[in-house]
Amino acid sequence: MYELVHTDKNTGARAGKLLTNHGIIETPAFMPVATKGTVKTLTPEELHDMGTQALISNAFHLYLAPGMEVIRKAGGLHKFMHWQRAIFTDSGGFQMIRRDFPFKITDIGITYKNPRDGKKYSYTPETCLENQKILGSDIAMILDECPAYGSDYSIVEASVERTMKWAERAKNVDKNRGQLFFAILQGGTFAELRKKCAEELVEMDFDGYGIGGLSIGEPKELMNEVLKYNVPAVPDDKPRYLMGVGSPAELLSAIECGIDIFDSAFPTRNARHQTLMTSKGNIDIARGKFSLDLAPVDENCGCYTCKNYTRAYLHHLFHESELLALRLASIHNLYYIQSIIKGAREAILEDRFIEFKRSIIYL
Repeated sequence: MYELVHTDKNTGARAGKLLTNHGIIETPAFMPVATKGTVKTLTPEELHDMGTQALISNAFHLYLAPGMEVIRKAGGLHKFMHWQRAIFTDSGGFQMIRRDFPFKITDIGITYKNPRDGKKYSYTPETCLENQKILGSDIAMILDECPAYGSDYSIVEASVERTMKWAERAKNVDKNRGQLFFAILQGGTFAELRKKCAEELVEMDFDGYGIGGLSIGEPKELMNEVLKYNVPAVPDDKPRYLMGVGSPAELLSAIECGIDIFDSAFPTRNARHQTLMTSKGNIDIARGKFSLDLAPVDENCGCYTCKNYTRAYLHHLFHESELLALRLASIHNLYYIQSIIKGAREAILEDRFIEFKRSIIYL
């Protein structure tokens, strides 16, 4: 399932291999977000060509639309979305902190009003995993409760208790052959609650562990502090997955702490908002100074966009609200992130991670 290949001799950074039904994921690994079965504006072929090893979709969103029946008839999510590599499916627990989605949380599960038909439905830990079995994902995340940042101790404590009880029920759900179940560590920014949740979930011996409840508004320094004591709570022989982190500095800091897997909409969301990542820092391609700039977005980048188009052309596309702008910018940003992750793995294997990190985030 998971093999730890090498740990950098100067940090906690790890290189490993996660065996799935759809191939080996070499870690560290970054997953673009395909919430509803697609990474916005991009094709599977483009994602494959830039070195994407896995995607993450959201089981709850897919449950709402198009629904499990059509995906079952299609032969599973891989066939439905034409993606042949690994797929993680998130449980939907993160949706609980969204104010625009009406949930009621009980010890049994979640009741909610479907905005599409106005009817009330129930969503339980068992329902969550049964749906993910239909989806046929390689890694299924069990249902957890993710309280909003800033919640007081009693609220977070109750959410941890509920997350652990739901995890116990999830252990009784049979898996698809080869499918992996990952639990999610919660506890907000309270060290004792994080410790308790980790100990209980590790005792249940899941296939891997997500670290949830972070990157939801807390200061980055606080997130890094939580990682330093929460990551070691996960055994070395289990993959560690930090959910929702995608900027270069955050990725490298988390890798240094021992995180193996990441997902985030950060690169593609920034791309759609005209922010492009480069080896010399982010640029706002909509600024007038790029209107006559015939250089590629990043002269050190080998992505399709940088090989074929200029800053001036992307500036023009955004200025004219052309849809191609979103695609070309997204290709570049995701390629840039994947190149950092690939470089991080190579540096770990050669015990030079600190030097690599400094070269990327200008320490």
